[in-house]
Amino acid sequence: MELYSKKTRWKVFLAILGILIIAASLFFTSQLVNEFAKNERDNVKLWARTVHRKARLVRYTDILFKQLRASEKQKVELLADVYKRLLRSNNSQDLNFYLKILNQNDNIPVVVVSPAEKIVFSRNLLPGEDTTRQFRGKIKESFSIYPPIVIPVVGQKTYYRNSLFYNQLQSVLDDLVTTFMSEVTANSASVPVIITDSTKTHILQYGNLNDVKMRNPVYAASTLKEMKSQNPPIEINFSDLGRVYIFYKSSDLLTKMKWFPLIQILIVGFFLIIAYLLFSASRRSEQNQVWVGMAKETAHQIGTPLSSILAWAELMKMDKNNVDQASIEITKDVKRLEIITERFSKIGSTPNLDEDNLTRIIYETIDYLKPRTPSKVSYLLNFPKEKEIILPVNASLFSWVLENLCKNSIDAMSGKGTITIDLHEENKQAIVDVTDTGKGISLSEQKSIFNPGYTSKKRGWGLGLTLAKRIIQEYHKGKIFIKNTSSKGTTFRIVLKKDS
Repeated sequence: MELYSKKTRWKVFLAILGILIIAASLFFTSQLVNEFAKNERDNVKLWARTVHRKARLVRYTDILFKQLRASEKQKVELLADVYKRLLRSNNSQDLNFYLKILNQNDNIPVVVVSPAEKIVFSRNLLPGEDTTRQFRGKIKESFSIYPPIVIPVVGQKTYYRNSLFYNQLQSVLDDLVTTFMSEVTANSASVPVIITDSTKTHILQYGNLNDVKMRNPVYAASTLKEMKSQNPPIEINFSDLGRVYIFYKSSDLLTKMKWFPLIQILIVGFFLIIAYLLFSASRRSEQNQVWVGMAKETAHQIGTPLSSILAWAELMKMDKNNVDQASIEITKDVKRLEIITERFSKIGSTPNLDEDNLTRIIYETIDYLKPRTPSKVSYLLNFPKEKEIILPVNASLFSWVLENLCKNSIDAMSGKGTITIDLHEENKQAIVDVTDTGKGISLSEQKSIFNPGYTSKKRGWGLGLTLAKRIIQEYHKGKIFIKNTSSKGTTFRIVLKKDS
């Protein structure tokens, strides 16, 4: 009952620990997401301020151009008025003054056209245009941007157009507007951006958005609606484009980061559930193998002396003269049953370790095994029977380990060969080597040979070496392992401490 209560407490403890770990993970990830969101918002604000400054520069440049255009128009009107006065004046001083004013115009292209559309005066024309006398074709088209100024006295008209300097500046302004739009849509803050016209519905440009999806009007409209709900638009005025609005929203990366903690927990939870189911199934399978193995091992252990007792009993019935011999052998088998009972009673509980002679235990175990193993199997003990190695050991359990190793060796030799046992002391340790002349153990088997239920025999139950490992490592705090193996045989080594 105590085992199950402990198991329940451990389950509760692990469940609480798991919840705490999940909560800590969610909190930590949430903090990271919030910090990332704050940094992105700061970047967006910085980007928005940059957009405002650049937009202000574009607006100021546009105002400057408007003023320049108005100034050039005023100059042309002044020139037209001067030309009109020039035609009326007879005073030589006035004529010189008016001519001086006309000659000071060194940048605005001007032509004065007669009613017959002949050019009677021109100034600042391009090479090739200054030889033209008829006001038609390309030259008339280039001077038709602005309405002419009529000179009533003679019925002439003064035409003008933007200066070369103005046209160059206009080209710079156009490039500035184009560059501004491109920089807004391809911003360094990686913010999804949509630029609309004054209606806030017609999309002029967009950036950091999926091109294929944005071709879908429904998706584009929903994205624009989402941006309107997240942030107020940035309003900008252009002379050519009029009023435009810049809409933006949080990046896709930030959106994904917000969902990351939940997805992370779901994936980890799914993995833990799968792992729990697999380990539970593996544990149940291992437990079943252990129970089956223990049952078969119990039957096997009891079967040998029990069969012997039955045989001696039958012999006693047939021949009364063998009673004494039968009594001695039956007594041995009963003692063997007692040893078996002791062994199984100590599995699962911590056995007592008594100071005992390891040499005696090994010799007695081999003496018992010899008559019960195939005749073609021989035993070689490379240490004298009189040698004493005293250490804390449970004799019945250690004898069981030695029996299991010898049975494993007999199977590896297919019932024919030599089992050699060496015993020596080293650094306050007793070392026992059990060597056979069998076929050896493969690398894959070496990794699994001590696992419960593992066996290479068709009719084995894979518990002998598992019990041997448990007895040596858990009960005696020693070591058991494969020292070496090859096609000529295998050596198992047992290391026991001499001091408890």
